[in-house]
Amino acid sequence: MNGAALTPRSIGAFVFLALIWGSTWLVIKDQISAVPSAWSVVWRFVLAASAMALIAALRGERLRLTGREQRLAMALGLVQFSFNFQLIYQSEHYLTSGLVAVVFALMIVPNALLGRLVLGNSLSGRFLLGSAIALGGIALLMIHEYRIAPAGSGVTTGVVLVILAILSVSLGNLLQATQTARAVPVVPLMAWGMLWGTAASAVYAGLSVGLPVLDPRPEYLAGIAYLGLVGTALTFPLYSQLIRDWGPGPASYNGVAVPVVAMVLSTLFEGYRWSVLAAAGAVLAMAGLLIALSGRKAGS
Repeated sequence: MNGAALTPRSIGAFVFLALIWGSTWLVIKDQISAVPSAWSVVWRFVLAASAMALIAALRGERLRLTGREQRLAMALGLVQFSFNFQLIYQSEHYLTSGLVAVVFALMIVPNALLGRLVLGNSLSGRFLLGSAIALGGIALLMIHEYRIAPAGSGVTTGVVLVILAILSVSLGNLLQATQTARAVPVVPLMAWGMLWGTAASAVYAGLSVGLPVLDPRPEYLAGIAYLGLVGTALTFPLYSQLIRDWGPGPASYNGVAVPVVAMVLSTLFEGYRWSVLAAAGAVLAMAGLLIALSGRKAGS
């Protein structure tokens, strides 16, 4: 990433994404309370894909993709909008929303490594140092969460599910950084990707839990609207553009800021109890973020 890419627009997008995605973990927790998580993912992306297609049409962007572009959209839909979210929603059956957000921040590791191995992106010493510091902070936050988790709560299962989700979304981020993806307008690519992801999730939901289930509570429907429109349709195009501007490595550091936001909201609405260990972890994570971003290199 060169200096020209660090614009007020990209910085603003980074902060906005952290605030919105930091809030979605709490909403997801409510979504899995009365409806099987597999179907909650479907409803979220039915709404998100429809909104994305409408936005593309209103902007006059081409919705017709070539065969190669459509195959890319299909792959993106499977890993980014189906596998990833199915795993995340399942993990919240075992973990608190704050811990899921914390573990998900480890996405910076496969994102940067895949960018280096596949795309040839370079990583500076400061970037690597910042990564180590940020991961150290995440580790402290995880230790704190493990200490306060009740016995037999399935924390390990939840962590494994999140790690699998991390690998899935990292593949999606890599796909978005390819030349084929860069040639397609962001919104149409996201619309098709979400459509394919919705179809895959609907098949999975039907096979795993049976007929569709929808909770008529206003709180549930409002949560679907927030996650589908604000947490997905509005944010994913911004994140996709951030990947194109900054590269998958630096862009993924949004995943370090998100758990801090999530934990602040958990403090306000879930009674999260801070400790010296948790506070130190949050400070280290943010310090690592700043160091890593200051050490960006071209293409990273």
